[in-house]
Amino acid sequence: MHSLLVIVTRQIGDVLLTTPLIHAARHRWPDAAIDVLGFEGTLEMLRGNPDVRELIATPPRLGFAGGLRLMRRLWRRYDLALVAEASDRAHLMGAVASRHRAGLVPPAGGSSGLKKRLLDHAVVVAGDLGEVHVVQEKLALLAPWQELAPPARLVAPPSQPLPAPLARQLAPGYVVVHTPSMWPYKQWPLEHFRTLLGLLAAAGRQVVLTGGPSAGDRAAIGAMQGAAPAPLLVDAGLLDFGQLAGLLRGAALYIGPDTSVSHLAAACEVPVLAIFGPTHPQRWAPWPALPREQVVHWQRRASVQSVGQVTLMQAELPCAPCGKAGCEDHRMSGTECLPAIRPERVAQEALRILAHSRHPRAGGDPEHARSA
Repeated sequence: MHSLLVIVTRQIGDVLLTTPLIHAARHRWPDAAIDVLGFEGTLEMLRGNPDVRELIATPPRLGFAGGLRLMRRLWRRYDLALVAEASDRAHLMGAVASRHRAGLVPPAGGSSGLKKRLLDHAVVVAGDLGEVHVVQEKLALLAPWQELAPPARLVAPPSQPLPAPLARQLAPGYVVVHTPSMWPYKQWPLEHFRTLLGLLAAAGRQVVLTGGPSAGDRAAIGAMQGAAPAPLLVDAGLLDFGQLAGLLRGAALYIGPDTSVSHLAAACEVPVLAIFGPTHPQRWAPWPALPREQVVHWQRRASVQSVGQVTLMQAELPCAPCGKAGCEDHRMSGTECLPAIRPERVAQEALRILAHSRHPRAGGDPEHARSA
């Protein structure tokens, strides 16, 4: 294979979770040109990725004319297309780009049968109640060309310098906390976050808040004002992914919900404390940084569980995780499981992790932070 196209037409977190597939393809074909096709605004996570030659960004809605232009651009340009999404559009682009294709397909129904017939190798997706992590699912696309299991390694963007005003505020041992979620059913209550920030500050830890430019993100960060004394509470402002990666790599701990930034923190190999509600961890837990010979296995339900440097917390409710979009199963739904994860529990686990961190507490010994 001299040229490959990886197709991942979903959100930012999904793009990052495709980097083990891209890296494994580079490992299998060291001299191949690997391009990635995805939606505009989602591929910046791959900017500077050494495994990728070109990023091909397309609008979520192409229209007839836009679709024709893209098909002309892709037509039989590649030796192999790896379709890392099960959507009709992703498979159409794969069929246009190469005669040889491996792709993810739904288990049954709709166009599943047609997709299977068009592929050299089909991987049936497990679905949100399955036990196969999406990283492993995507890696299975390479099975016909791999004698051994490929390395499962997330590749984060290279670090970029932080804005000088932010860099001057950072104290040793700071903790990065990401309070916003894109959808209500993934949102840990903001009052819980406020309590958590106060407990971390009381233990002598500086908290750095991250978020994007959207009104929802800015509101979630603004709601944290006054939760801790000013020197111990810093708004990182708007960072690109390279700067965010640099901020994460310098942190003693990252705390956040089921969001793309949590996956990025895991890729940066920083200790991660993830707060999960209805989302199934066996499918979507942040992927830890482990040696190749170690197996990543998450339990479906556990109050607290750790794999590598990633710790995941869930509610002690019999319905969690349900694998649905909240209790009402739509994106704007609320949940009962996330409020049930008390901030005192999260703070206790965070301080336990920090007690073993290589980063000292600002102005003191990390062991003191544990006792606090």
